[in-house]
Amino acid sequence: MTESPYRVSDVMTHTVVAVGSEAPFKEIVSLLDEWKVSALPVLAGEGRVVGVVSEADLLLKEEFRDTEEGDLADRVKAGGVTAGDLMSTPAVTVHADATLAEAARIMARRHVKRLPVVDGVGLLQGVVSRSDLLKVFLRTDQEIAEEIRSTVLGHLPFTSPLTVNVKEGVVTLGGSLPDRTLVPVLARAVRAVEGVVDIRLDLTHR
Repeated sequence: MTESPYRVSDVMTHTVVAVGSEAPFKEIVSLLDEWKVSALPVLAGEGRVVGVVSEADLLLKEEFRDTEEGDLADRVKAGGVTAGDLMSTPAVTVHADATLAEAARIMARRHVKRLPVVDGVGLLQGVVSRSDLLKVFLRTDQEIAEEIRSTVLGHLPFTSPLTVNVKEGVVTLGGSLPDRTLVPVLARAVRAVEGVVDIRLDLTHR
């Protein structure tokens, strides 16, 4: 069983469709439809990611079909006919050893749904999507409870055991703590376990 924190490599899609910079507009649209994805990595050379072409990039052609108003850069892109013309560059990417939290923050900050996963020299290794990041919440309650007992409670200096109950990803901890200052420490450690939806504390302390 994989233990927390999960890495991008644990959940990413390894089979990836990508295009070269000379791929024509209609081929890109066809691939997006065939593979049911919203964006494609654009590759150069031996597989280095140089950009990403998305539905949003392609839709500029329709947006500016009957007007010459609007942002100049967008209007220029709307006239593009190949992936190299249309792509957003530099590509927003993530490394395979990044945590899922790191990948989620990149997606949120850069307003993207999918991230190409690259190695140390920028070569494509896979793709991770929002739905991939949510896979950790498919862990069973039993798996989550076992990890909390072994990797969290098993490393804290408690003289009396704590109880762990997990239902639908919500963790309830019961028992007695020797010091109330340990409560936030314990809560942070449990919340860091992948698949935890929320925490309920039913603890007493001396």
